Amino acid sequence: MHKTAEIIKVGIADMNIVKVPDLIRTTGLGSCVGVVLYDQTREIAGMAHIMLPDSSLSRTEPLNKAKFANTAIKELLEALIRAGARPSGIKAKLAGGAQMFQFSGSSDMMRIGPRNVEAVLQELRELRIPVISSDVGGNSGRTIEFDPKTGLMQIRTVNKGNSEI
Repeated sequence: MHKTAEIIKVGIADMNIVKVPDLIRTTGLGSCVGVVLYDQTREIAGMAHIMLPDSSLSRTEPLNKAKFANTAIKELLEALIRAGARPSGIKAKLAGGAQMFQFSGSSDMMRIGPRNVEAVLQELRELRIPVISSDVGGNSGRTIEFDPKTGLMQIRTVNKGNSEI
């Protein structure tokens, strides 16, 4: 009997993994970045909804590793490997990192979206995970859904419609 595909939802500052036939989705990506790590050969994928660039910004204990670029990607990679992904087969796609509000002045603290994207890309570089495609920046929110079977990410962008990477 075939398993019916489910859509696994990833909340804000959350992460999860899926195997075929399931899909994985997150909504509400404004300045946050949705990162998908996947091994298409093993038909497995994981998604993290990253809110902030660095865990040094944390004000709470225990640390929510899914919330920060410098902790979420490592944690997601380890979970995928434990679930059967091959480290050498893992690739990445990402979306989000919008600049949701315009500020007068050029305070780096207010550039959360761009800083999130920079932190995610830096972490992926350090882990030697290739970025296959991305849809980042701008000033519109996004919803993303990933299919580990096809390796395609569906992106719904507020006021801009649908796209696929």
